[in-house]
Amino acid sequence: MREDMAYAVELVRQDQQHTSTWNGGTTTEIAIYPKNAVYSRRDFMWRISSANVESEESEFTSLPGTWRLIMVLEGDMTLGHEHHHSVRLRPFQQDAFAGDWMTRSRGTARDFNIMLSAACTGQMQAVSVQGQSGLAIPGETLQKRDEGKKAVHVVYGVDGTIVASAGTDETWRINTGDALLLTTDHQGATKSVRLLNQDNAPVHVLLATIWYE
Repeated sequence: MREDMAYAVELVRQDQQHTSTWNGGTTTEIAIYPKNAVYSRRDFMWRISSANVESEESEFTSLPGTWRLIMVLEGDMTLGHEHHHSVRLRPFQQDAFAGDWMTRSRGTARDFNIMLSAACTGQMQAVSVQGQSGLAIPGETLQKRDEGKKAVHVVYGVDGTIVASAGTDETWRINTGDALLLTTDHQGATKSVRLLNQDNAPVHVLLATIWYE
C-alpha cells in the first residue's frame, strides 16, 4: 500500500485474493474492512467480493444487518427475494437487497458483490474503456448523508487490461480480476482517475465507492 496526502492506494492482484466455496459455487474475497475482520464472524463494516454461481439453482447465505449490492459480470441470473421482488440480471445489470431476505438464484453467472453494514453506503457502475478516458470517482452526486465520511474507491478489472493513474507519476496496471483501492479520509480528497486502454477492443471495468464512518 502507498499513502500520500490525498490517498492510501492499494493494488490487490487476483492471485492475492482468497477463494472459498459456498452452496452455489465459489466466492473470492477482494477486500474487507477492517482488515482484521473475518467474513465467517460477520464482524466486517464492508466487504467486496466476486462469485462464480455454478449451480443452476442456489440459496443465498442469510446476512442479517447487511445491505447487499450485486452486479452480474458474465452470464444470466434471476434473483428471487421472497415477499419482495424478483429480477433478471444480464451482464452489468445490478440489484440491491437486504441480507436477511430469503434470496434464491437461478442461472449460472460471474458476479461482483458489495456487502455493507448499517454504517455504510455504496454504489457501483460498469464502464467500457476505449483509448484514454478520464473518469471521476465517484461517478454520482455525493448524498448529504455521506458528507464527512471516509471513502474507498474501487477500480476492478472485469476483462482485458487497463493502466490507471490518479494525477501522479505513478501508474497501476489492472488485469482481469485485479482491484485498485483508493481510500480517502474525506470527500474533498477525491480526484479524477485516468484509465488507459492500450488494446483495440473495449475493456470493461467496474467502478465502486463505499462511504463509511
